[in-house]
Amino acid sequence: MAKILIVDDEVGIRELLSEILRDEGHDIQLAENAAAARAARNAGRPDMVLLDIWMPDTDGITLLKEWSANGQLTMPVVMMSGHGTIDTAVEATRIGAIDYLEKPIALQKLLSAVKRGLQRPATVGTPSPLTLAAFSRSLPLRELKRRVEQIVDNSRVLLLRVAHGSLAELVARSVQAAGAPWLDLGSVSAPIDIGQLQALQGGVLFAGELARLSRAQQKNLAFVIDRLDRYDLRIVAATDRGVEALLAEGWDEALLTRLFEVSLAPPSIADVKDDLPELATQILLHLVEGGEVPLRHFSTAALNQLRTQAWPGGYAELRAAVKSLALGTLEDEIGIADVRRLLQPPVDSGGSGISLDQPLREAREAFERMYFEHHLRLESGNMTRLAEKTGLERTHLYRKLKQLGLQAGRRHEEA
Repeated sequence: MAKILIVDDEVGIRELLSEILRDEGHDIQLAENAAAARAARNAGRPDMVLLDIWMPDTDGITLLKEWSANGQLTMPVVMMSGHGTIDTAVEATRIGAIDYLEKPIALQKLLSAVKRGLQRPATVGTPSPLTLAAFSRSLPLRELKRRVEQIVDNSRVLLLRVAHGSLAELVARSVQAAGAPWLDLGSVSAPIDIGQLQALQGGVLFAGELARLSRAQQKNLAFVIDRLDRYDLRIVAATDRGVEALLAEGWDEALLTRLFEVSLAPPSIADVKDDLPELATQILLHLVEGGEVPLRHFSTAALNQLRTQAWPGGYAELRAAVKSLALGTLEDEIGIADVRRLLQPPVDSGGSGISLDQPLREAREAFERMYFEHHLRLESGNMTRLAEKTGLERTHLYRKLKQLGLQAGRRHEEA
């Protein structure tokens, strides 16, 4: 028979429901709160969940949203409550619950709901991309989600002022409605036409870094931004440059005025370092649910090691590392040795790895680049600490980084 997870903070209800459903031949798992429910769902892969709405740690609606956001709502969920309202039932159904039972739960209603749920075909396919809604336990990310929602309710253009360790793509995915089209403008060089905009209707266009867009891609951006209302589109763009810097690079002033009209400075990974274990765990769960990696889990030590790493490449770099770790380990658990092997590779036998056969000037520049990359990573882009570490005056330090083609972590100067 089916494996059913019962989540309720009242022990009497858990025992009653489990007794009834065991008599029906089902395999029952019990969880007294949301934390236990997460663990049971991840480890046991239940065929169905009976989920209480009112719980002391995280309420059932929030947990349902979390599962939906990270691609884990692959099983039928029936909500339960003794103090529910019609609005609550409607919201739960909109998120993905298949039914709603009021307490005290009548025997026949319980059995009918379970039967209907287990008759539903299993959800298959690639889960939707991760959004900020998947990280319900992080206060900074919950606040960021509310800010983003407030902005996109009133503006079709959102500019993210980002720098080192950007969460830009995660923010942009949170603007995208479920099932809506998505287009990365940085991946399109050919001119965009009306037919493409019609196909993208209701969707999101994303530009990961304005400074990397070619002239042709800038023209595409200008073409789209004039037609947002007509095709119900939104643009989320990110940059660490100011208007003056982009103007100096040849950008159109009118286009920049539109882009910079509403901006937001989201936290970087360094700003939410304490929440990085949750980020990594949810990314891993999402990859598992999508069938991209085998079933794996992190050890506590591995998660702590990930927390200490600098992530100059931001969310994309973290996701790539999690995927590599899940594919690279031969065990069910990803341990600290796996993390160190991937992210802290040993220095090669040549010492620095710099060729000694090149001219002194080139060798010195290669060493300086490696040196500053190392300390930028250690200091998470914090320019104040980097200046102290290297013994360079700030103006000289910025000039040196620019000469070496390295990006200064401006958002962290005052940290």
